[in-house]
Amino acid sequence: MIEFARLYAALDGTNATSAKVEAMLRYFTEAPPADAAWAVFFLTGRRLTRLLPHRTVGRWAMAATGVEEWLLGECYAVVGDGAETAALVLDAVPTLPAAPLSLAAWVEQRILPLRHAVPERQQQEVLGWIRELGRWERFTLFKLLSGEFRTGVAQTLVVRAVAGAAALPPDVVAARLTGDWTPTGAWYRMVVSSDVSDAAPSRPYPFFLASPLADAVTDATGLEEALGDRGEWQAEWKWDGIRAQLIVRGGEVFVWSRGEDAIAERFPEVTAAARDLPDGTVLDGELLAFRDGSPLPFSALQQRIGRRRHVQRKARDVPVVFMAYDLLEHHGEDSRTLPLRERRRKLEAVLSQQPSRAAVPAPPAGDGRLPFDADDAPEPRDGASHAPLHLSAVLSGTWQELSALRDSSRSRGVEGLMIKRLSSVYGVGRKRGDWWKWKIAPHTIDAVLIYAQPGSGKRASLLTDYTFGLWDGRELVPVAKAYSGLTNDEIAEMDRWIRRHTVERFGPVRHVEPVHVFELGFEAIARSSRHRSGVAVRFPRMLRWRRDKTAADADTLESLKALIRS
Repeated sequence: MIEFARLYAALDGTNATSAKVEAMLRYFTEAPPADAAWAVFFLTGRRLTRLLPHRTVGRWAMAATGVEEWLLGECYAVVGDGAETAALVLDAVPTLPAAPLSLAAWVEQRILPLRHAVPERQQQEVLGWIRELGRWERFTLFKLLSGEFRTGVAQTLVVRAVAGAAALPPDVVAARLTGDWTPTGAWYRMVVSSDVSDAAPSRPYPFFLASPLADAVTDATGLEEALGDRGEWQAEWKWDGIRAQLIVRGGEVFVWSRGEDAIAERFPEVTAAARDLPDGTVLDGELLAFRDGSPLPFSALQQRIGRRRHVQRKARDVPVVFMAYDLLEHHGEDSRTLPLRERRRKLEAVLSQQPSRAAVPAPPAGDGRLPFDADDAPEPRDGASHAPLHLSAVLSGTWQELSALRDSSRSRGVEGLMIKRLSSVYGVGRKRGDWWKWKIAPHTIDAVLIYAQPGSGKRASLLTDYTFGLWDGRELVPVAKAYSGLTNDEIAEMDRWIRRHTVERFGPVRHVEPVHVFELGFEAIARSSRHRSGVAVRFPRMLRWRRDKTAADADTLESLKALIRS
């Protein structure tokens, strides 16, 4: 545990990628396999099921030190993290000499058994443990207990570190860390071995991710300057769904989300249709709520994502399709090293042999015409338009014509275009240069800052989380919360202004004078009975501080609702 806490401190203390990788490389080189397995588990974002109710650690810190609740609350307001606050308060409890335990022993022999203990026993155990630990070990322990262990380390960096310690290619390690696994010493030895095969039938491949085109690319001229010859690229719609892999191996069907959640049971229509695929097939694509040849809003798909009961009934209300756009495995052979043009040809051949004869749908524009050459597309049989497996359209046309298609994306229910190099292999993670996403420009509104509160973690001492309002008559109604988009200098300037112009305080939340206007961008909008404004916006962020505008110049709630109607 001591070495893992030191690793956590090293990761928390730097923003340099090379330093993070070097710290993890040292740890994995020296750690026993069982400890390394649990370290991979936590560093890749996996977490133990929450063992303790919220605020439990804070109550225990008060019990151990006599600190009053109001004082602990003031400390939390400054620190911004419950586990760190508790660790700092517990500096008053001395550390006593004790035989150190490994990370694996801490997790398996101490932390996990807490699930079955009554609250009084849990408190007794934990307050006894902290006497064996220093501040950083306590902090790490509280993070593990609360299920809030985060390091800001991307999984690709963990892969690089493990691969370096094992002298293996990163793509081999990435594949072995994908999917479902249990952190044991035997499992870690398999990960770093050069002699084993990766034969788990359910295992997905690491996802290949696209990079956003620069903001300066706004039209066909910019597109041509950035990418060159149109003939070297394949263009598709950027669907607004759940990125997923559909796997058929050993007579079973598995569906994995990009977040590495096994979700096959939530989409039985897709799973049933996939059973007709050849064994040894892995498709990359998007799960979409889809009806009558067009995608439904993402909010419709959300009704299916977390559902585990009455799935079939909801499937009738919100039909879902798997929109395939790549073939990663064909008849049990890894296809990822083939160029995209060849993978696409094989993908079309696989789906054309389906009993329902998968169609090649495209969301209709205003006139309903297909925005790609469909002369060679297979004709759907009866009911095929509702088949759960679809082939994502390849769009034809010049850069100019593709730019026009992108401009029509919102009316088609898609997010823009994907542009992929035809010679590209299917890589691991986000490799710039081969796959690009060219999203439609966001919706924008000019809104007034009306509330602010402190951020979390390293931003706990700054007022960085903002609530914005629009005019409804003479009243400013809250419509969005945002915390990203400003520079560090702008954050510091706004923090100073907020502290001087607070009208009221509601706990950590400050009601400020309605002076500052910000341009907000967001991806989508929908009606919502849960919000006072009657609308909910998706992924709001600050695009710029409109110092040239006064609060009176901000938009109205009616103008925001008009975006729904349009």
